[in-house]
Amino acid sequence: MGTAAFTGRRGTDDHQSGANGLTRCQSATIRAVSTSGGSKAVVAALGSNLAIAVTKFIAWGVSGSSSMLAEAVHSVADSGNQVLLLVGGRKAQRAADEEHPFGYGRERYIFGFLVSIVLFTVGGLFAVYEGYEKILHPHPLDDWYWPLGVLLFAICAEGFSFRTAVGESRHAKGGQSWAGFVRTAKAPELPVVLFEDFGALIGLAFALLGVLLSVATHDGVWDGAGTLAIGVLLVCIAMVLAVETKSLLLGEAAAPAVVAGIRAALVDGSLVTRVIHMRTLHLGPEELLVAAKIAVRPDATARDVAAAINAAEERVRTAYPVARAIYLEPDIYSAAEAAAGPDPEATPGGQ
Repeated sequence: MGTAAFTGRRGTDDHQSGANGLTRCQSATIRAVSTSGGSKAVVAALGSNLAIAVTKFIAWGVSGSSSMLAEAVHSVADSGNQVLLLVGGRKAQRAADEEHPFGYGRERYIFGFLVSIVLFTVGGLFAVYEGYEKILHPHPLDDWYWPLGVLLFAICAEGFSFRTAVGESRHAKGGQSWAGFVRTAKAPELPVVLFEDFGALIGLAFALLGVLLSVATHDGVWDGAGTLAIGVLLVCIAMVLAVETKSLLLGEAAAPAVVAGIRAALVDGSLVTRVIHMRTLHLGPEELLVAAKIAVRPDATARDVAAAINAAEERVRTAYPVARAIYLEPDIYSAAEAAAGPDPEATPGGQ
């Protein structure tokens, strides 16, 4: 039948549910929550970074530019990151089993967190070290037109990848700001690729400026300064990504609009009169756990309650397909006892 009840003591009314039905805003939110994860953006970024890495290593070998070496390692790190995201997405598709009854959706969060570590260690710290060494031991650039040409090519390639990531993200972003989208996105791939591509473009600008100043002044210190700036930028981006993916790993609730929509879908105004309290948890970007205590009419029979739970689950799954696991516990709501104290574990039943 699909009905289920979770055990526990009775709870007070967290919030009264709204009217039945979902607004367009709520429907748009759930479409954003259940996006595919931006695999197109990841593949585009992987192809661009592999091509760019090869050209940067060639330019570094010819010119000896530390900025080019830092950028080449940055591109290698980014390529590895995209591979990690693709692997995480594939592993997350495994079916649930006895050991992992809620599936493997969080694999994508784990691999997203690994990306931040790789970006910090391989990309950021290496560039900081290389820039520091170049500032201490500067040397002029040889065949400076090689790194200049490669940087211009890399800017074009990264710009294409960034444009793809932005286009893929617009469907999931909805009316949110870009900062809000990065903070609230449940699929880690798109924010990671956006940050990587944006950071890559800024890093290329630093490298280009360092090369041009080194050529103009005949002083290799500027090349080292550009490398150091790249390293600091990558470290900052890695820290932001680590904070965001750590929050996903700990377990985030559904977006407020989705929570409100689920509350509205649970209540039918007949057998189910309100949501006493509810908790949601993302098991993965497209998998949501819903656990709620719902108030039913005091005169409802066991058959009525079972039918009400089945109908409530069906309404939620129809409105929000990501609600894969739904656990509902029926209870009798007492406004007097609910008002007696704020403790959510207090007993509001027993009229």
